[in-house]
Amino acid sequence: MDSTWVVVAALALGLFLGAAFMVVLHMAERRGQSAASVATPSVPEGVDQVLEVLDSAGVVVDPSNNALRASPGALAMGLVRGQTLAHQELLDLAAGVRRTGEPVAQELELARGPFGEQTMLVSARVARLGTRFVVIVVEDRTEAHRLDEVRRDFIANISHELKTPIASVGLLAEALGEAAEEPVQVQRFASRLGVEAQRLARITGEIIELSKLQAKDALRPDTIVRIDEVVAAAVDQNRVVASAKDVDVAVRGAKRAEVYGDRALLAVAVHNLIANAIAYSNEGGRVGVGVSTKKGAVEISVTDQGVGMTADELDRVFERFYRVDQARSRNTGGTGLGLSIVKHTVQNHGGDVRVWSQPGRGSTFTIRLPLAAAVETPDPVGEPPAANDPTPASRGAVT
Repeated sequence: MDSTWVVVAALALGLFLGAAFMVVLHMAERRGQSAASVATPSVPEGVDQVLEVLDSAGVVVDPSNNALRASPGALAMGLVRGQTLAHQELLDLAAGVRRTGEPVAQELELARGPFGEQTMLVSARVARLGTRFVVIVVEDRTEAHRLDEVRRDFIANISHELKTPIASVGLLAEALGEAAEEPVQVQRFASRLGVEAQRLARITGEIIELSKLQAKDALRPDTIVRIDEVVAAAVDQNRVVASAKDVDVAVRGAKRAEVYGDRALLAVAVHNLIANAIAYSNEGGRVGVGVSTKKGAVEISVTDQGVGMTADELDRVFERFYRVDQARSRNTGGTGLGLSIVKHTVQNHGGDVRVWSQPGRGSTFTIRLPLAAAVETPDPVGEPPAANDPTPASRGAVT
């Protein structure tokens, strides 16, 4: 064969083999890109914007139940912890949707937070998002389920607690009429009438506040609250009373701890604990307020050197209108609602409140709330011991 034809044939074969090799490389690249997109899929465009404007809580999870996207409401409700769904009930719904491909809607009872036994009744809707993802939308329906119960409790509380001061006002008004010509008696009865009127106003106000807390979550759940600001506000509200009684209020604790919730409500809860501690402290006593963070939670402990409580009293201390010392409560103006307000405020924030006490050694009340962000700091030296410390140095009592 002519050498020229051999060269031409070799060039043609080389060109063919080169073209075939390039085609194979291109196909392999496209296949690799396709496999990569399957292995690491992306959330469809627009999902982030939708989650941002949702009033309900929304979460997008992948096949491994990793939370790829979560709305502020979902984080505040505690639906997502550690980049995964925190409730097995929601995981089961997501698994069912993956199997059937059909969207589901269901009423669920979920734990409100990692602490305590408080729950929330929610409406959950779960559906596929594309081929790989599942979107979960959760709406809190606790208010509707509790409304009837709260109304009944409110009426019962009003009728039981207001009848005594109302009767006192009636008797004092009658006595004023009979003593119209006795200035000294009129002044004494008028003074007593003013005290009973203030008591009525205080009871009514606290019942309304408590009913609001029980009726619904009276907080904007995606608002960040700094605990040091809450404690500072609560202490400041009690400075005048503490100074009048010569009670020293010392604050020690971690800084920068943040939670989701309502700053004003949390300040009222801490204020109530400090006010109780001052009321049940002896003149010249000391009240300690300690703040610490551990295991994803912030703890606020209020300790005093009061009379303390027995085990039977500890079981009832958070009941509405319960007073440890009836005589002293009358002297201090206590209504027996302060700790109920503390309890419901803390539960509405996904936390719990505990108490340690011994007669003659005082009491420690500890509020525990889930942190909005992990902030781990060591407990400060000299901080009041936690409520579950079996050997605290000194404690206080309650109204």
